Amino acid sequence: MTTDTTTTVAPTGETVLDARGVTMRFGGLTAVRDVNLTVNSGEIVGLIGPNGAGKTTFFNCLTGLYIPTEGEVRYKGNVLPPKSFKVTAAGIARTFQNIRLFANMTVLENVLVGRHTRTKEGFWSAVLRGPGFHKAEATSRERAMELLEFVGLEKKAEHLARNLPYGEQRKLEIARALASEPGLLLLDEPTAGMNPQETRATEELVFAIRDKGIAVLVIEHDMRFIFNLCDRVAVLVQGEKLVEGDSATVQGDERVVAAYLGEPFENAPGDEEVAEVEAAEAQAGTPTDAAPGKENDR
Repeated sequence: MTTDTTTTVAPTGETVLDARGVTMRFGGLTAVRDVNLTVNSGEIVGLIGPNGAGKTTFFNCLTGLYIPTEGEVRYKGNVLPPKSFKVTAAGIARTFQNIRLFANMTVLENVLVGRHTRTKEGFWSAVLRGPGFHKAEATSRERAMELLEFVGLEKKAEHLARNLPYGEQRKLEIARALASEPGLLLLDEPTAGMNPQETRATEELVFAIRDKGIAVLVIEHDMRFIFNLCDRVAVLVQGEKLVEGDSATVQGDERVVAAYLGEPFENAPGDEEVAEVEAAEAQAGTPTDAAPGKENDR
């Protein structure tokens, strides 16, 4: 597969994310191969590709859920540690394709969980509940309510998360990710299952997040959403970056069109190889620290 078609877009600020030569193998199968990607402050970057292209696997490599077989991931110049909770503490937060909320906790409590990487109170402070603990708790609640107001859920702070409509559950997951005060937010299919009105609201929310100074990297299958939203778009096909550039460049690339239509292009892997990679990813499953309840460790 050739990967030489890249349109250079002038960076808008410092490099927040710098992924270099990221490769992820499961046994003898390669799900992501030598992918380079940068995200600058003030940018929204899209990551697209057909099913099984390795997009979520690449996200997992960026957030410490997988340790890349080769390559490195840097956040603001520092190599990220291979632990998801340390990646969150460094300044990267994410949401998931399948919503992962604490269903029996309130909306406010879900956001408070996301604050744990930014609170300094330790075990004894929590046990003794001294003045420092109460002050930190009040600060966290205030910040959580600000985030709920930002996403439009402040009036449902005491509702159980499971009782929210689907679109509002998506908003709550974003609010919880923002509670960790990230410099980079990774969104994995944030509009999946949404109607057009909800999709439009999500687009406006992502723009508002960018306007707060948070860089955004987003995976999405809705092409209209991606091309309206993003400053740059990178295309993954069978684990390799096929092309990267602005919306016009990507939409006009014949190889991208062929990949989405299922037409073969030069050096494209066959169906059997594709199936093997997908099976390897499925077998790898979710790491131990990615079990429900550990979402904000990412």
